[in-house]
Amino acid sequence: MIRTVDLRGKALTKAGYNAELPRAALDVAQAMALVEPILHRVKTGGESELIKLAQEFDGVTPASIRVPQQALDSALASLDPAIRAALELSIERVRKVHNDQVRADKTTNVVDGGTVTEKWIPVDRVGLYVPGGRAVYPSSVVMNVVPAQIAKVSSIAVASPPQKEFAGLPHPTILATCALLGVTEVFAVGGAQAIAMFAYGVEGLCEKSDLVTGPGNIYVAAAKRALRGVIGIDSEAGPTEIAILADSSARASDVAADLISQAEHDPIAAAVLVTTSIELATAVQGELKIRVAATKHSDRITTALSGIQSAIVLVDSIAQGLDVVNAYAAEHLEIQTKNAASDAELIRNAGAVFIGRFTPVSLGDYAAGSNHVLPTGGCACHSSGLSVQTFLRGLHFVSYNQESFLDLVPTVVILANSVSDPTLVAFTKIFPLLFIDPANTKLPIEISIGVTSPVRNELLTVVNPEITCPSVAIRSPGFTTKISPTCN
Repeated sequence: MIRTVDLRGKALTKAGYNAELPRAALDVAQAMALVEPILHRVKTGGESELIKLAQEFDGVTPASIRVPQQALDSALASLDPAIRAALELSIERVRKVHNDQVRADKTTNVVDGGTVTEKWIPVDRVGLYVPGGRAVYPSSVVMNVVPAQIAKVSSIAVASPPQKEFAGLPHPTILATCALLGVTEVFAVGGAQAIAMFAYGVEGLCEKSDLVTGPGNIYVAAAKRALRGVIGIDSEAGPTEIAILADSSARASDVAADLISQAEHDPIAAAVLVTTSIELATAVQGELKIRVAATKHSDRITTALSGIQSAIVLVDSIAQGLDVVNAYAAEHLEIQTKNAASDAELIRNAGAVFIGRFTPVSLGDYAAGSNHVLPTGGCACHSSGLSVQTFLRGLHFVSYNQESFLDLVPTVVILANSVSDPTLVAFTKIFPLLFIDPANTKLPIEISIGVTSPVRNELLTVVNPEITCPSVAIRSPGFTTKISPTCN
């Protein structure tokens, strides 16, 4: 069912391990060619075009793309009390974790009279995408909305695909979760067209967003890549991944269950076990055969586990195993070793790390408090998961008084003159006589031939003139026999 990759006896580089490790084949570039016509239709069309796209791709005709408030209220009122209680607990824990991510403004006194203050400013408007394909993900609403609210984003919109069985509305649990969080702007639109709607805006329906976040299929990822720059994005989410680093102390039943829990998401989901124990590997193989057959989505799980993206990887030691999982940079990484806590301290690359037997990935998916929108496809080596910081921008506010300005002018002039075509316009705005009146040539610096001179030394026509005076211009044309064009 799941293949074996033997790395024992191999001491490879990060690139070498990556070449050996399983990875899903995902051609986002090819998908971009398919979504380009969709993006154009949304950009040039209106709500009617979005309705046509829903007919083509979702097999349903929504009454309207904007979900009425009545539908949101009705969904919340009809929500199973047990599900509501679970969602409320999840929201509470996610808020608790993400509240601690908020950064305070920081002012640095660079010099007496000169400060730089970094302020964290939320984006004005975000579009949050919630997938709705093979399963319903109300937890994705929580993971997107809560950090945006904590960041104090003033305008939040959610999009999720229309569902045929719910008269062209998104899944009722999705709508109920939006209502529970106080989100009132919800759209029944999915896939690449949802990303385009947020990127371009649709007149009379949806304002343009500054940022779009949330996971989705390959076409959502392709739309994000194509529209990067038009709109900010969190990441290009690919198929879900789980990697488990385990030794002989791990229980085969636990490991098998956790591999299955991610494999059931998608036929191209990746499930990887990295272990020092041949006995554990054999036992996991046996557990998978039994458990997959008894699972609701056995066909989907079998496809995922038998695909090129999944494998059991044998290593010589936990040290080598740590090198392997750091090279793989999994979306979800479980550590099930004898010294799980200390081994986890050596992890550098992962979307999220789950430590020990009693911390399976499913906790993070729903209610541990961590965010489950995480980098995939090895992107965890350079990118982070969704957080409050995703919705904030650091702005520098610079303030210098006159004294600190004058002290710094010589340095600025030297650096300005080191470029190919320097300009001193900024200084003339503050001290207009500085570069015009010969009487002021020593304020704030002595104007002379050399690197500190605002005059173009290379245009000198007289050797060592007695007086120099720049012209009334962006820069002087140089020293001349007339001293300056304005000082005959």
